[in-house]
Amino acid sequence: MDGIQNAYFWQLKFVLIMKLSVVVIIVFLLFIFGGYSHAQNNLQSKNNNPKVVVGIVVENMRSDYIQRFWDKFQPNGFKKIYSQGAVCQNVKLTLHEQNYASGTATLFTGVHPSIHGIVSNQWYDRLKKKEIDSTEDDYYFTVGADTDAGNASPANLLSTTLTDNLKILSGGKAKVFSAALNRESAIFAAGHAADGAYWFDTESGRMISSSFYVSTFPDWVRVFNSENYADIYSHRTWTTLLPETSYTECLRDDYLLERGYFGEFNTFPHAINKYIKRTGDFRPFKTTPSANMMIKDFTLRLLENEDIGKDDVTDFVTAVFSSMDYENNSFGPASLEMMDTYLYLDQYIGELIDEAEKKFGKDNVLFFLTANTSASYPIEYLKEEFHLTVDYFNVESAIALLTSYLNITYGEQNWIEHYSDLQLYLDHDIINKSNQVSLNELREVCSNFINQFTGVQVSMPAFQLEQGSSANGLFEPLYNTYHKNRSGDFVYTLKEGWQPGYKFKRVNYTDQSRIPIILWGVGIKPQQINSTYNAADLVPTLAQLINVPIPDKCQGKIISEILKK
Repeated sequence: MDGIQNAYFWQLKFVLIMKLSVVVIIVFLLFIFGGYSHAQNNLQSKNNNPKVVVGIVVENMRSDYIQRFWDKFQPNGFKKIYSQGAVCQNVKLTLHEQNYASGTATLFTGVHPSIHGIVSNQWYDRLKKKEIDSTEDDYYFTVGADTDAGNASPANLLSTTLTDNLKILSGGKAKVFSAALNRESAIFAAGHAADGAYWFDTESGRMISSSFYVSTFPDWVRVFNSENYADIYSHRTWTTLLPETSYTECLRDDYLLERGYFGEFNTFPHAINKYIKRTGDFRPFKTTPSANMMIKDFTLRLLENEDIGKDDVTDFVTAVFSSMDYENNSFGPASLEMMDTYLYLDQYIGELIDEAEKKFGKDNVLFFLTANTSASYPIEYLKEEFHLTVDYFNVESAIALLTSYLNITYGEQNWIEHYSDLQLYLDHDIINKSNQVSLNELREVCSNFINQFTGVQVSMPAFQLEQGSSANGLFEPLYNTYHKNRSGDFVYTLKEGWQPGYKFKRVNYTDQSRIPIILWGVGIKPQQINSTYNAADLVPTLAQLINVPIPDKCQGKIISEILKK
């Protein structure tokens, strides 16, 4: 009997082991084939990626320009983009200070300056005791000209860009390039890992780069520079694209309150060569449609001469255009010059789109259009024409009064080390040696003092900002932008329509934060999206469309309507 039981026991054990083995095998096969299926899906998804992403960024672009100038645009430029793309008009760039360095960095990292660190085009460096440019880096040198304009890198950008992630995911196979008039826009659009970032050098009149990106200057760029675009087109007078009588969507060319070049030249035709003689460099050229044409032509040469769109790995090219550059506030959004700029730009963008679709195929290109800054109307225009209660905030007078107050209250010292448009840096060494006041107390005293001026909307000391907050409304731009090691001891914003004013210094300032984001091309359904989004939302949306991991610290959200089929 015991033998029979033992035999039965071993037989049962054998059956259980066999059943368990079958289950293990099935699970193993499911895992293998499931993984294979997942890999196939990923491969299929990868093969459906666009061959090329072409980004078009415009500096100082208001969303309403397109609506205002619509009837004068050609069919293959802005009209094509807005008719065939997914159009997000309600996008906010919530920064303390609107500028193309912070704006571009935010657009391409998906985080705000509080994280990526680019708080402005320039900021005060306490260790160096001077104001530094956001891209300044003397470790690298200029490639393409004998100037210092290429002594730069993205080292100050503390976050990875979407293009950095694209390079990492592809093992370096993806090609990434940018071209811009301004150095900051070119560098922050390209990121850290790009194959090339090029910008216009106002001293030499050439397109240049930094040794950070380029060790050997490409022959095709050398040939491009030999054509002397800036010199040739600077000798050509800027005339309107259409007869002046047809520019009914803007002010008269001889509008009395329009400052114009050097405060005196505000009517067509514009003799740019004469303006260049005044400045001693090619800065006035940057303010003309010819400069945007140069960026368009340079980008087309880049697409032709670099190995772009030749495999299944997505490549990424960004072209950054400008709306009159530093002269934006001298003419303003309502000027004939601004409208003419956009009519020319419309043609250049149309040509860029046509050539990209022709070269890579319509089903292989994903385009996007956005802006890294908006633009404000001039103070004089708003006051005289519409009786708005706006004015200039006299920064120098306010700081002089604050200095007097501090000296009277705490004794004669150089309490203020540096100030800029919307923030102030105290001298920490003097404060630490003084027994009169603590750093945080002085920060709060100064912030409260500035807060009393008529044009100031809100002011906050650094120690409050360092505590962190998710506050919306007036405080959101301050928290989004404040960076402990780069921002001032207190920061402030001006009331809507107000601008900082100086006796001799000119600033290109705007308090407008609304920009467009439009995507079109492969996989994009034409639609108008009315939901509210943020500039930081561009990165996760593009990442989803090209199957790139969203940067780990990304603060943006996917524009979900674009992904709906």
